[in-house]
Amino acid sequence: MDKIKMVDLQTQYLLIKQEIDEAIQQVLTSTAFIQGPEVNTFAQALSAYIGGAHVIPCANGTDALQIAMMALDLKPGDEVILPVHTYVATAEVIALLGLTPVFTEVNKDTFNIDPDILESKITSRTKAIVPVHLYGQCADMEPVLKIAARHNLHVIEDAAQSLGAKYTFTDGTTKTSGTMGTIGTTSFFPSKNLGCYGDGGAIFTNDKALAEKIRMIANHGQQVKYHHDIIGVNSRLDTLQAAILRVKLNYLDRYERNRNEAASSYDQALAQVKEIEIPYRATNSTHVFHQYTIKVKDGKRDALKKYLEQQGIPTMIYYPVPLHLQKAYKRSGFDEGSFPITEELSRTVLSLPIHTEMKAEELNYITSTIKTFFHG
Repeated sequence: MDKIKMVDLQTQYLLIKQEIDEAIQQVLTSTAFIQGPEVNTFAQALSAYIGGAHVIPCANGTDALQIAMMALDLKPGDEVILPVHTYVATAEVIALLGLTPVFTEVNKDTFNIDPDILESKITSRTKAIVPVHLYGQCADMEPVLKIAARHNLHVIEDAAQSLGAKYTFTDGTTKTSGTMGTIGTTSFFPSKNLGCYGDGGAIFTNDKALAEKIRMIANHGQQVKYHHDIIGVNSRLDTLQAAILRVKLNYLDRYERNRNEAASSYDQALAQVKEIEIPYRATNSTHVFHQYTIKVKDGKRDALKKYLEQQGIPTMIYYPVPLHLQKAYKRSGFDEGSFPITEELSRTVLSLPIHTEMKAEELNYITSTIKTFFHG
């Protein structure tokens, strides 16, 4: 058995090497490295994939969040609500723009923003909510959207880990992650479900006028070269990455199936291991399993992680320190104990290897090793 990897990008590449190499060579031959035709071709293909929303490619997922907030004219001091259990980028751009991040607790099962307590975080200064579709499963968007509408708030979906996941509303309507709020954002970081070979990101919206504004912001605030109508940034998806992503988008459904098959194998093998909890699957959202994240009981998470590493099995903790306890985001009144669910997750979550090319022998070895740790 080959060395187990958290994400096997090499094998994934080798399986589509000819298509990828040809796409890269076409860009090299054209020398259209910035804003070449492949960027728009990819944007149109991704738009069709997610149901027709406007797609504006950009340099990375963090830029996507920043540009989204700039496009909504949020001003310093405005409050933006976000889950406290998420990657720092979600809070980072809020702080960089002089906005005020307002942390809220997550649901203990889905790890996503908890709509039941969301309304209690809203004040007269609240302008937006940022639900994060963590680990590959959509947050419970229907109540989030209803609360936002009731208070006239924007919803910015952080879909960096959930591209392709679908949410079903109570009326039977189904929408893709990133297309339900005012704006959606995603990342094409190499390890993402749709990853490029460097940095990349995109912004989604169903509003044509807003899409045009987002395009301007991402391109120095200009529609016509050297005519800068609004304050912008320089955030472009380069043509090489767009060409790679265009090829890989054709395989995204297959990648999702492979990840779900691996997750199902994990579920079946680990469901009866009483010392852990397998991932919860919501009934109103599909799961694309960007991560397969278990909860380890009885304070044994770190010992299990160490044991697995000794057996050649990599694992990751997403995330070991909650945002409210990070030095950069600590504020008076938000000490340890302020967000008990998130703090418990930081002590118990463990993500196991999952990717598009996992083999049965790898899955069997990982699950049998976990069982050996607990039961000998």
